[in-house]
Amino acid sequence: MRVIKVKDYERLSKLAAKIVATLIREKPDAVLGLATGNTPLGLYRELIRMHKEEGLDFSRVVTFNLDEYIGLPKNHPQSYHHFMWENFFHHVNINPSNVHIPDGNAPNIRQHCDWYEARIRKFGGIDLQILGIGRDGHIGFNEPGSSLGSRTRIKTLLEVTRRDNARFFDGKIENVPKYAITMGIGTILDAKAILLLASGESKADAIKKAVEGPITAMVPASVLQLHRDTTVIVDEAAAKYLELPWETEEDYERVESLFG
Repeated sequence: MRVIKVKDYERLSKLAAKIVATLIREKPDAVLGLATGNTPLGLYRELIRMHKEEGLDFSRVVTFNLDEYIGLPKNHPQSYHHFMWENFFHHVNINPSNVHIPDGNAPNIRQHCDWYEARIRKFGGIDLQILGIGRDGHIGFNEPGSSLGSRTRIKTLLEVTRRDNARFFDGKIENVPKYAITMGIGTILDAKAILLLASGESKADAIKKAVEGPITAMVPASVLQLHRDTTVIVDEAAAKYLELPWETEEDYERVESLFG
């Protein structure tokens, strides 16, 4: 695991975008695993800027999103379909047929989950999976206690997750769906590389447990310690409780310039 500490959210977003853009330029048909939420918004804005100003080409890129609520219409303002198209896909030249987001209204959700897994395999697996992290250490909608070998499936959301997300649903937890489709932890670990982003003091405890604590199903993100190529980028606030002298952005740039 590689942990890089940056000054603030802007630096986090730009460094993350640089990593994604480097992959796309090296492999134009890269398969990206994408996340929703506030944390990756800066990354998506920077990728959009790179597309418009630097010609970053998404025409052959394939994407798979981590999760989606069950029961929300795709055009609902809080569906992850809506989030991704409004905040990213509409602004770059991605082929809509290459976009994959779990369908929370599929006639048979379990069969759809199996199809989603098969679709990832059809494209040769995910080259780079982007992740955020919940305050309780969840990744995707893999809540504490999730099987560390789990695959794409239906997940019942914990009250803490629904309470955290209530701010997007007029502040009312009763408006937050109780169920979601999520890539499993095993699915996430199959990605060739993983990029986890965390910003703000509210994520500091989760980052401390995930990065420097024991590997446990009670902190799902801690399993990333076992992955062969995981990079964690945290701003100063999210790094507040880290004890080890992890890399700075300057360290990262120096190593990249020397060894590529």
